[in-house]
Amino acid sequence: MTAPDTRSPDRARVAPVDGPDAAGRWLRGGAPWPVLAAASLVYALSVWQEASAGRLGVDNAVVVRAARTLLDGGSPYADKRFLYPPGAVFAAVPETLLTDRGVSLVAPAATALLVLVAVVTALRIFGVRADSRLAALTVAGLGAFLPLRSVVHLANWTVFSALAFPAALLLARRGRWGGAGVVVGVAIALKPILVPLLLLFVLARRWRALARAVGVPLVVSLAAAWAMPRPGLFFTRTLPFLLHGQDAYARPYDAAWPSVLPRLGIPPSLASLLAVAAAVAVLGFARLRWRRGGDEGLRLVECAALLMLAAFLVSRPSFLHYALVVVPALVASVVVRGAAARSVWFWLPLLPQVAGVNWPELQSAERHAFKDFVMFTGATAALCAAVWRARPQPARGVTVSGDAYSLCSDPDPRNHSGTR
Repeated sequence: MTAPDTRSPDRARVAPVDGPDAAGRWLRGGAPWPVLAAASLVYALSVWQEASAGRLGVDNAVVVRAARTLLDGGSPYADKRFLYPPGAVFAAVPETLLTDRGVSLVAPAATALLVLVAVVTALRIFGVRADSRLAALTVAGLGAFLPLRSVVHLANWTVFSALAFPAALLLARRGRWGGAGVVVGVAIALKPILVPLLLLFVLARRWRALARAVGVPLVVSLAAAWAMPRPGLFFTRTLPFLLHGQDAYARPYDAAWPSVLPRLGIPPSLASLLAVAAAVAVLGFARLRWRRGGDEGLRLVECAALLMLAAFLVSRPSFLHYALVVVPALVASVVVRGAAARSVWFWLPLLPQVAGVNWPELQSAERHAFKDFVMFTGATAALCAAVWRARPQPARGVTVSGDAYSLCSDPDPRNHSGTR
């Protein structure tokens, strides 16, 4: 006969290795309505300030102009400023029903609203309510965040990727990888910012979801190209324009390493080599973060953010408002113990993006890319450092008849003599 297990139930339990601690619980708590109202007011005033500026919604206007050209029988890609996939043309057709003045007013307001939806979606990845203290702090902080002001002022379609990023991760967190693939595919069909996120499906070995993420934009683009005149201009005119980093008008705003480092005196060929090496290293950290495990929501967010940031470092162009793709989800992750966003080194690179703070020699629009370079590089370095310092998380345990068994242990129990 074997001796009875005399261990206490407390010792048999397996302590959680991640999840909310006291700080996380406080952030999850509901915020008083005056605080929520104040945060909403800060956000609304920030949006209103941008809405009062000139040349409102210029990026969205390019897409609407392409849609009108299509309706008039022309090719959208005759305009070198139209740099979107074919599906975006048809998505912009409803806006052609508005006047130019109406488009310039409605598009920025809709952009600001979609950013709020993206914030709420990012919070839901970690089960945080929309009326929580963290939600109030995030909304108020975005009001002073220059990438928000940029995307609202331009009404840039990056906002769809900013919404699709947390939406896809939320679906994946809930085990609905197929739905996540569709969301990513739709976002890529409108603007291919989330292409690096396809690697997340590879790391998770979700091949069907990956097929959906690839198939949706492929089908949409082919169908849209078939329905428009001269779609080949995309390959002969638009794609070369993009691969060369656009032109002198947009290049000063590009924060990618191949664009910024030559402005600091580094030869262009060496700058490109450094950018590729940095991106490859970050991809390695993303793979390591996936293998480290831990809280599933945190793993998804940090791994996906590393994949996106690797692309922002090397791809041209990388504009200021691209930060809205990853920042809301990373901020939401602070409720989890061990999140990289809890490090002060994650927040320091974001400080130059606080509106109203003057930085000597960097206030001009042409030099703003240096601050954006610091933001992307610093945030990436902070995430990589957190992955490097973290230890692999042990498998979660369950208690069965007073004994803890690892979910990944041998299903056949062994006795003390070593036989089965």
